[in-house]
Amino acid sequence: MKLHVVYSVLASLALLGVSVAHSGTAPSSSSPDVAIRATKAPSPPSPISFTAGGRSPKGEVLSVNSRYLVRDGVPWFPVMGEFQYSRYPESEWENEILKMKAGGIQIISTYVFWIHHEEIEGQFDWAGRRNLRRFVELCAKHRLYVWARIGPWDHGECRNGGFPDWLIKRCPTREINATYLGYVKRFYGQIGLQLKGLFWKDGGPIIGVQLENEYSARGPGKGAEYILALRRLAREAGIDAPFYTITGWDDAVVPSTGVLPVFGGYPDAFWSRSLTALPPNANYFFTRIRCDEDVMDDLRSKRPDIDALDSHYPYLTAEMGGGMELSYHRRPLITADDIAAMELAKLGSGVSLYGYYMFHGGTNPDGKLTTLQESQATGYINDSPVKSYDFQAPLGEFGQMHDSFRNLKIFHLFLSDFGSSLAPMTPYFPGKMPAAKSDTETTRVAARLEGDHGFLFINNYQRLYPLPERKQFRVRLEMPPGTMEVPQNPVDIPSGAYMIWPVNLNLGPAVLRYATAQLLGQLSEPRTFLFFAWPGVSPEFAVEEKDGSSVEAPRARVRREGGVIYVDGIEPGSGLAFQIRDRSGTRTQIVVLSREQALNVWKAKLAGRERFILSPAELFFEGDRIHMRASDPSSLRASFFPAWQEPPKGFADAGSDGVFHQYAATVSNAGDVSAKVEEAQPGDDPPPATIGNGVPMAPDESAFDKAARWTIHVPHIDASDVHEIFLRIRYEGDIARLYAGGHLFTDNFYNGSAWEIGLGQIPREELDRGLELRVLPMRSDTTIYLPLGARPAFPAGGEIAKLDEVRIIPEYEVVRDLGK
Repeated sequence: MKLHVVYSVLASLALLGVSVAHSGTAPSSSSPDVAIRATKAPSPPSPISFTAGGRSPKGEVLSVNSRYLVRDGVPWFPVMGEFQYSRYPESEWENEILKMKAGGIQIISTYVFWIHHEEIEGQFDWAGRRNLRRFVELCAKHRLYVWARIGPWDHGECRNGGFPDWLIKRCPTREINATYLGYVKRFYGQIGLQLKGLFWKDGGPIIGVQLENEYSARGPGKGAEYILALRRLAREAGIDAPFYTITGWDDAVVPSTGVLPVFGGYPDAFWSRSLTALPPNANYFFTRIRCDEDVMDDLRSKRPDIDALDSHYPYLTAEMGGGMELSYHRRPLITADDIAAMELAKLGSGVSLYGYYMFHGGTNPDGKLTTLQESQATGYINDSPVKSYDFQAPLGEFGQMHDSFRNLKIFHLFLSDFGSSLAPMTPYFPGKMPAAKSDTETTRVAARLEGDHGFLFINNYQRLYPLPERKQFRVRLEMPPGTMEVPQNPVDIPSGAYMIWPVNLNLGPAVLRYATAQLLGQLSEPRTFLFFAWPGVSPEFAVEEKDGSSVEAPRARVRREGGVIYVDGIEPGSGLAFQIRDRSGTRTQIVVLSREQALNVWKAKLAGRERFILSPAELFFEGDRIHMRASDPSSLRASFFPAWQEPPKGFADAGSDGVFHQYAATVSNAGDVSAKVEEAQPGDDPPPATIGNGVPMAPDESAFDKAARWTIHVPHIDASDVHEIFLRIRYEGDIARLYAGGHLFTDNFYNGSAWEIGLGQIPREELDRGLELRVLPMRSDTTIYLPLGARPAFPAGGEIAKLDEVRIIPEYEVVRDLGK
């Protein structure tokens, strides 16, 4: 009997009684005023019930209260991103760390996988890509903090969750018993030696340590007793950080002392047993509930008692999905909006540390005894790719910047400049909230306020389930000084939009009562605030009049009413939208970019001065050195504000660009470069899938002997400015693998998207001999989840292994020192 998967989202929606338009739009919905009552002041933050935090040798102090982290006495809202050092070549670590910093990451979290370091009992390996110390030292060099996730059980789609095979054969694990804790003590001792002198108290970058992961066991020798035993062993090993954390989801055990819970949420679930599209995801709603699995279909909590316990701690996250891994049976395709809209929902819900898993993808290292991926063959519920751990993360398996990198950078720029204001703000929600996950009619809005100022969060995006346009949208905010309507005249919110609007923002010479544009960042010299407008939402600014101040907007409409100056009719762009002058003549400039431009905004301190940069290239910075990378040489340009007095060395003056000034670099163009592809073997009939834990298992190694094969020859590229060569492959089949020198380099589970591979790690002599591509045919009766539209058109034979395209894409790089 042949099984057929229902690939349509409509099938699962029918169960919910929801109607969805799959064109990416939904019918319009009239949106009456949304009312948010925020007249009652919250209790001030209280100390947590145990000692946490620490002081560096320079006197810098980190602490925490019941609502947020504190750095040197100031509320702190950092952004954390996971980058697993042992899944990336050590020769590339530094550039990738700089990319993360350029993207707004302030803390790098990283798993320390036990099996990567002691696969063979007693033989520890801390060399090469396993050199934890070197990785942390590079983070310190570039002034990034580190959160070490030391397990001993990590998960991370690693074999045995990171436990070595020999360990799980030797004794029970994840509990208090002398044999197991003896091995943990030895492992922690090794970590302590590697990280000696690199903790905050020593002047190092390590400010946090995560113990265990997804731990819910209870009973004698388990539960809180076990977690606290791990904390004691860590400290005895010298692993001494200001903060210790554990994950707070999956019915977690949270001791009442010693550790802070951290939370997470993902746009999809590769681990789900479902082979159809999942129902609407709770992570796109504003809610006080911190664990998405605790949210019932009616959006109420399954465990209010757990919510009450969580409320004693700040809302910190460590695993907000920066993408999603693929499993053999379930292969979701994650978009940039899927990730970014989820972040906005969590910011509006009260998060005060945003942590991504993953922010940077990678590749599983070679094992000494086995492959190192999670699999059903090792007793886990999923089959992961043998090598690839791209995770569809903002920075991919080979360091490429996926679209989500730019979408998220918009939030990180905002948090860098305004996070200290946002962190202590209390979330407030409308009187009318969505009634269920299937509710597409109720507008999703939240506010975070402190007194009469703060931010409005508007989310009209839900993964896979388009929400309707909100006609005549306006929010009525009831705050201690009185009621304010935002905006004065209702606006339409497009389907798919998600935005943050400021409320009573202090601009210096005036107060911005509201803006229907999103705040990006600010400069102090010249005093400038950068905004961007969402497509379809006209930017309007309402500025309180002050004696002696004036608003100048020669290319916009200005009207005065009731002591407020309204500015609208602004055409988004890089020019000056308007400026405010106080009685002394001091100017405050407002620039309103388009969203497309906002995606290309960077901010860096160059030549002793903070600057905004507009560039379609991929940028990162090393002191005054700017790295620019792009596959299109014409994208190697950048517009700076403030501009340079003369063109920086190595750049040509490309003229003014509004308040910015543009400069361009030239490179030696490689021209069109083509790969030579030769078919070596057609694919043979694959066997039916074996059902494992309720879902198909990945084929075993022998199946790849019958895979379709091609040889790919990569030509020499003489252009000196080519930094990397990417191979972009489009195929139809089940699993693709790329071999270099007979060695498996990386692999891919087909889900309809292009497969992109960086070739810089492959020696030239192996490229000259030719790469081997194998594609295992997909059967028409394969019972897996594929995204809508990804299922191949199967030929009459009932199986497919087809190579559609192989492209060579050179990546160019220019490096310029702007401090000279």
